[in-house]
This record gives sequence, C-alpha cells and structure tokens, in this order.
Amino acid sequence: MLPATRNGLLLIGVLFHLVYLLSIFDIYFRSPLVHGMTPHRAALTPPAKRLVLFVADGLRADKIYEPYHNETSGKTEELAPFLLNKLRTEASWGVSHTRVPTESRPGHVAAIAGFYEDVSAVTKGWKMNPVEFDSVFNESRHTWSFGSPDILPMFAHGASDRSRVDTYMYTSEFEDFSGNGDRLDTWVFDEAEKFFGRATAGSALHTQMHEDQVVFFFHLLGIDTNGHGFKPYSQEYLGNIRHVDRGIRRLVDHFEEFYGNDGQTAFVFTADHGMNDRGAHGDGHPDNTRTPLIAWGAGVAKPAPLAAGQTAPGHDGFSQPWGLGRYERKDVNQADIAPLMTSLIGLNYPLNSVGTLPLAYLDTSRKYRAHSALANALQVLEQYRVKHDQKQHTEMFFKPYAPMHQPTNMPEHMLARIQQAISAEKFDDAEAECLQLIALCLEGLRYFQRYDWLLLRSIVSAGYLGWIAYSLLYIFGEYILPDSSPRRSQRSGTIAVLGLVVFAAFSAMFYRQGSPAMYYAYAAFPVYFWAGVLQQVPLVRQIAASYTQLAVRWRPAAFVGVYVVILEALVYAYFDRRVYSAAFALLALVWPLAVSPRFRREHTALLGLWSGVCLLTSVFTLLPVERNDHLGLVIVGGALITLSGVAAWHYSAAFTLPPPGAGVKEARQAVALDRLMLLVQTLLVGVATVLGPLTSKETERRGHLPRLYQLSCWTVLVAATLLPFVHGSRRGRGGAHDQHYLYRL
Repeated sequence: MLPATRNGLLLIGVLFHLVYLLSIFDIYFRSPLVHGMTPHRAALTPPAKRLVLFVADGLRADKIYEPYHNETSGKTEELAPFLLNKLRTEASWGVSHTRVPTESRPGHVAAIAGFYEDVSAVTKGWKMNPVEFDSVFNESRHTWSFGSPDILPMFAHGASDRSRVDTYMYTSEFEDFSGNGDRLDTWVFDEAEKFFGRATAGSALHTQMHEDQVVFFFHLLGIDTNGHGFKPYSQEYLGNIRHVDRGIRRLVDHFEEFYGNDGQTAFVFTADHGMNDRGAHGDGHPDNTRTPLIAWGAGVAKPAPLAAGQTAPGHDGFSQPWGLGRYERKDVNQADIAPLMTSLIGLNYPLNSVGTLPLAYLDTSRKYRAHSALANALQVLEQYRVKHDQKQHTEMFFKPYAPMHQPTNMPEHMLARIQQAISAEKFDDAEAECLQLIALCLEGLRYFQRYDWLLLRSIVSAGYLGWIAYSLLYIFGEYILPDSSPRRSQRSGTIAVLGLVVFAAFSAMFYRQGSPAMYYAYAAFPVYFWAGVLQQVPLVRQIAASYTQLAVRWRPAAFVGVYVVILEALVYAYFDRRVYSAAFALLALVWPLAVSPRFRREHTALLGLWSGVCLLTSVFTLLPVERNDHLGLVIVGGALITLSGVAAWHYSAAFTLPPPGAGVKEARQAVALDRLMLLVQTLLVGVATVLGPLTSKETERRGHLPRLYQLSCWTVLVAATLLPFVHGSRRGRGGAHDQHYLYRL
C-alpha cells in the first residue's frame, strides 16, 4: 500500500492534510445552536415599556472611564461627561467581558441574542447568519435600528417577522477608513432626529412608538473606524468618544421629551469589542475583550456611592486609575446583557441565550427579580433538554451529563425547590437556586457541544501519527535501505481485509449517528496508513536491525528526543514568548561550546559576535506585544539592517561559495549572482525604511496615498517575494539548478 513514486507520496500527503485541515471546523467550529425550545418570560408587569440600546463599535472600557489629560490645555478632563454623570447619579455600570473572536458580528450577537457566536459563521466571514437564531429584537413588539449595513441586516434577516424590525442604514461606500469616522455617527444621530420628526401626534409611527416592549437600537461605528485608521490613542479616536457622548445626550433628551418624561424608558450603553494599541481586534487580548456597560432608567438600580476614600466592591487594579472607586463596579459577561434587556421590558428570553441575568442591575420588586431569574433558568434548561434528547437519539453509546442526574441536582427537584421558595416569599433562596440551575445547564450544554471531541481528536491523532510512520517507511525503503528485501508481510492481504472491516465499523457507527460526510474521510486515512505500516513489518524489522548495528546508538534517539522537545517548546511559545528568549540564550552558548577547541582559538571574534547577536535578539521577545506606534524605532531598525547588509555585501566576496561541482565560469557567475541578490535585498530594506515615514505622514493627513507611493510599496512587496526564486537559477554539477536556498525556505 506504499506509493511507488515520490510524487505518489506527495499526492497522498497533500490530500491528507487538506482533508484533515477541515477537521478543525468539525471539532471546534460546530454550531452550538439548537431549535425546538419553548419560550419563557416573567409573567409579571415589567419595570420599563421601552428599551434604548447604544452600541459604540470598537470602544474599549478604559478609554471611556479613565480621565484624559489634555496636553493642549494642560487640564485633566472626561471624554464622556454625560455618560459618566449618569454613572454617578442613576446608573449601574461595569465591564462587559467579551469572548474570542472579538469581532463586530460576534459581539452584537452575544449582547443582543445572548449567546456566543455561532462559530460556523467563520466560514461566512463573520457576516451573515449560517443558522437562524432568536434575539431581543425578534422577541420585541417592534424594533427600530439605525447604523451600519454590516450589522443591522443580520438581525432583520433573523427575525421571525421581517416587518417587526425596521432598519435605517447608510451605504457601504459611506464607510471610509481613510477619513474621520465620526461622520458615521453623525449620520445616525441626524437620522434619529429625522425619525422623531416624522413621529407626529396622530401618526401611525407615533402610535407604534407608544406601545410597550419596543426597542430602539443605535449602532455607532465611528469609534471602530477611527481606531483602525488612527489607533485608539489618537485624537480621532478619543475625539469620537466625545462626539458619541454628545450625540447620546441629544438623543436621550429627545426620548425624554417625546415620552413626556414618563419614567418608562430603560437605556443601555455598551460596545461589541475593544481594540488594541495596534488598531486591531479579533484575538483575546484584554484590550479587545473588556468593553463598557452603563445602564440607567426604568428598572435599573441606582448607585449607592461610598464615602470619599472608600472603595466599593468590584474594583481591581484595572479600574483603580479611573477615579470611580466609590461606585460599585458590576462586571458581566457580554451574553448577560441580553437577559438584562429582556427582563427590563418583559420579553420572552431569546431561545438561544446562554446569558445569566445580572440581578445586581435590577431595581424591581423582589418577586419580579425571582420570577425573572426563574424564566432565565427555564429558558437555559430548555436548551439543555433539547441537546440531551438529540444526543440520546443519535449516539450508539450515549453517556448523559452525570452532575444533572444526581438526586439533588435533577432539574425537576431544583424547579420544585424554586417554586416553593417563591411561594414562601424566600426570594433570595429562589434566586440562588436559579443561578445554580443555570450554571449546571450551561456546563451540560458545553458537555454535549464537546461530546464527539474525544473520538474525533483520537481519530485525527491516529491519522497524523499514521502519516508520520507511513512516510518514514517510504523514505527508509527508497533512500536509506533501498536494497533491503523482503519489504512486505506475507499477510498483506489479511491486513488489507482487516483494514476494510475496521473502516466499515466506523462507517456503520457514523451512519447510525447521522454524522457529517467528512467523518468517513477522517477515519479512512488512519486505517489506510496503519494498514500500510503493518504490511511493511519486515521493513520495520530491517530498520530495527540496522539501528542495533550502529556503533553509537544513543545519537539517533537523542536527536529524536531533542527534536520533540523543540517542537513542544515552539507550541508552548504560542502562549509564552519568553521561550524564544531562552532559545536564543541557549544558541548563544551552545554553538561556541560545541565547536572544536581549535576553531574556538582561531575564530574567537566570530563566536563572540554570534553570542552577542543571539543575546541581543533574545531581548526582542521579552518586550510587550502591544505598544504604541514608534516611527523612530522603525527607521532606526531599517537603517541598521541596511547598513549591516551593505557591510555584508562589501565583504561577501570572501565568504560567498559557488554550488558544489560548478566549473570556473559557473562558479564565477554564481558568486556574482549571490552578491547581486544580497545587494538588491539590502536596497529593498532601505527603500521600505524610507517609505515607512512617507506613507505614515500621508495617512495622518487623511489624504489618499499618492500613486507613486502605492506603486513603490507594491514593487517592494512583489520583488521581495520573488527574489528567493532567482537563486534557483544558479547552476551546479551537470548544469542542474541549485535549489538549496528554496529548500531551506
């Protein structure tokens, strides 16, 4: 079953890796959504008739809460005085913690639908709905939304009644990252004022806006746009926060005037994700996952400030510089915002929500709080039961979530205790029991979401190990022990039949469980590889015999051990960059110690330079990943690289070697080509170093990059990419092209 040619092995390898790349999506990117649940709500009068939701796209928590030192005036001021005044006088506030991926769509889905993004949306670029889901907007009597065409349509498309959600959007062309993004928010605020102007007394819109359970949603994209274009420490980003604060103040005044200050409006201000100092988001850096949450109005608990010098609960080192220590900080998970909004206006809880109602934000009767917590628990329990029944129906060897089957944790018993506590007006006990039931159901949902992980990851691991053994046997048989015989086992036919039986067993199990078609491919590869390995047992014995005949047998084993340790270190370095610093420090010591004493005596300066450069490089990975732009460092770094490249080119005639076996003419041409390549590469670095500050200044002017700069940047990119392939034109022994450089790449 081993391929007869090298191309056959490469074809199998490429096909195998392409198929197994898709296994990432089947293991980690399966939709968590289930359908068929019964909706639940608190069957009592809610505290608010309407909800107003502001989402400042890309606003990280510290930028709105912390004082800002204005270098122009020399004064310390607040970027959002209106919102911070609400925080001090009538709001509950805190940090809303998002999850990866910290993108706009997942953040809005979490806050408005109450669940963390259907991860299968990664195949849609985080744009449209791969699976329909329920949301606060869908459960409302009517929702009016204003903002970006990137966000608003997905909630309108997901509504059970499309006429229930109205959208007011600017065009996609209006989103220009090269200019100041606050004009996007200006459009939203102006459009909202026009909307109020159309709601004249007696009009259908006026009547509709005075119904209960209505929602107004304002998506403010300007902060995110300016963060990408100018970074979150720029005047554009910070100025946009001021602009949003002023716009929200105008809108709040319109709402209060329109509804006659009836005290029936609840306001929620938050963000979908933050932004790191590089002007990017998407990963799990704290700057991306910590967003603000400020809620005030009907049904929202007001602050109870402590005396000066005292610190209220919830604060830590992150919020210490904000000067808000007297006011309790109430942190939530982003998915908790949806149950909060649902409770404030008495909607059905979104069917797919996994959020937990933040009771500390509510200022309602204790009875309403307890009933809201119960409705939240029932809604999460519905999802658990549907997921449980689905798995039980399809799995051949079903194993239920054990904690939910303990006598004290059985849902029926817990619900009975909750109802008894509410009937006896022991509302605190009922709330605590609801929170415990929600926590158990969420753990159960995670259990069923990961139910197939062990099987799939075991199959994938067996496949990769099989590929390693399979390809190694081919290499040994073709290049290391080419004359060894026999290679194949006399029981090859039996092994092939056994492999087919194993694959048939997997296929029958997958068919019974209704598994995706790719599962069959995942199982086919390890069966094929390991059957091929077992058929080559004689070759394995010959390899073992050759190993035992080595004079120094520990070296191959040591090499494999070191290789495995290095691979594991590289994996760990994804989580801790200091591993690279330790590696460079070891390189600084190992090579000088590994060479012969004679080499050390003759090349002391070279070894010292090697150690010095390695130690200097080790400092780089100790520096913080996130830092502000520093154009001076870029210029100095580029200049140093350019100067070192010129010096290397000047002395390159002394150390540049021709291809092995090349004639005099070919050797001279190869050396000349190498020196020319080194010079061109150095000049490309120099050009890139000059283009850096030039393009940066044009960006700061908010102008379009001149055509000459664009062409220069693209030329550097293309030339630097293609240059290594030029090295392959060198000719060595027999006129063959020298591909050594490309192989090393």
